[in-house]
Amino acid sequence: MKELLDSLNVFLSDLNVFYRKLQNYHWNIKGNLFFVLHSKLEEYYDEINEQVDEVAEHILALDGEPLGTLKDYLNTTKITEAENKKIEATEVINTLIKDYSTLLQDAKNIKKLAEQNEEHKTSTLMDDAIENYTTKLWMLKQNI
Repeated sequence: MKELLDSLNVFLSDLNVFYRKLQNYHWNIKGNLFFVLHSKLEEYYDEINEQVDEVAEHILALDGEPLGTLKDYLNTTKITEAENKKIEATEVINTLIKDYSTLLQDAKNIKKLAEQNEEHKTSTLMDDAIENYTTKLWMLKQNI
């Protein structure tokens, strides 16, 4: 169970850093796709914020302790922070594909661990994440 909780905390870290990155891009997107991506990025970060809360509360429900500091997240995440600079749509889309792929792999790994531990609620939670990230990746890849 410890490995499952540790993996959930890495996922939580990835979600938190990705949330901040999405907000950064939302503020700094430039170019002719500004209006489309500005709105889409807000939709994405609102959704990720909900997932952050859901994963943290799920860790608590499993009698674990969710990471809660930026320092913890940055020491644990596999997702890189965004820079404080204006950014073009192509770079944003390519980075989102990379980061959603990371989240998808997190979810698949956690699902496998959940099934090994007969932790059905976690497995179901990851099914939802896998479906969500797979759809997002398909849509994002239509833009490159």
